[in-house]
Amino acid sequence: MKAVILAAGRGKRLAPYTDAVPKPMVQVGGAPLLSHILGRLKAVGIRDVYLVVHYLAEKIEAHFGDGAGVGLRLTYLRQESPTGGTANALLMAEPFAGDAPFLMCWGDIVTDASEYRRVIDRFRSGDCDAAMIVNYVEDTSAGGAVYKEADGRVTRIVEKAPPGTQTTPWNNGGIFVFSPDIFDDLLRTPLSPRGEREIPQTLQLMIDAGRRVYAVEMEHERLDLTRPEDVPRVDRILRLGGG
Repeated sequence: MKAVILAAGRGKRLAPYTDAVPKPMVQVGGAPLLSHILGRLKAVGIRDVYLVVHYLAEKIEAHFGDGAGVGLRLTYLRQESPTGGTANALLMAEPFAGDAPFLMCWGDIVTDASEYRRVIDRFRSGDCDAAMIVNYVEDTSAGGAVYKEADGRVTRIVEKAPPGTQTTPWNNGGIFVFSPDIFDDLLRTPLSPRGEREIPQTLQLMIDAGRRVYAVEMEHERLDLTRPEDVPRVDRILRLGGG
C-alpha cells in the first residue's frame, strides 16, 4: 500500500516555530515531526510515499531527498497554493495512487505505528469504502466531530462546529485509508462554510450516498502540532517513547 501525506500548510498558529521551517519539519523527539510519521509508515510495510508540499517545500525536499536515507521512496508534488482545502490537495495525488487503496494522513500528527496498522486492517477486512482513525476528546469543536454506530460505521461528520453544539466525543484523527473511488468523490465535494473543499465533507458526501465509512478508535495518544505549547509536550512524549 502507498501513502499520501498532506504537508503543504504553513502552520501560522505554530509561530515562531514555523517562521523558518514548515510545520512537518519542526523538531520534536530529536527529529523533524515528519521523520516520526515516515518511520511509522515504514514500520507498517509502506514503502512509497507521496508528499504534497508548499510552504518552504525545499526544506523538506533537501532533508529527505528521494527517501533512500529513511528506507522509503518519496515523491514530491508542490502545490501552487495551499488554499482551497484538503480535498483539492488530495486530488493532486490521483496519478500516484493509481487504482489501488492507499493510506492518507495529515503532516502535523503522529501516533503509535499500531494505529496505522489498525486502520489499514479495518479497510482490508472488507465491507468498507473508507476507514478512518478517531480519537476521544472532551470538545470536538477544534476538529471534526464524528458520529458512529456501535460497529464503527460513521453516520455523520461535522467539521469545526461551534463549541457545545456537538454530542459526540469522537474526533477526526487525521489518518485514513481510501479506495481509489475517493477521487471521483473529491471532484464532487462542495465548498465548506470556510470556502474550501475539505475531506470531511467528502466523507459526508460518501455517507449520504450510502457508502460505507468506518471509524477505528485510537488506543494510543494522538500527538499533533497546532500551537506553540504543543511543541514541548510532543517533544517530551516522543523522547519518552510515546506516540
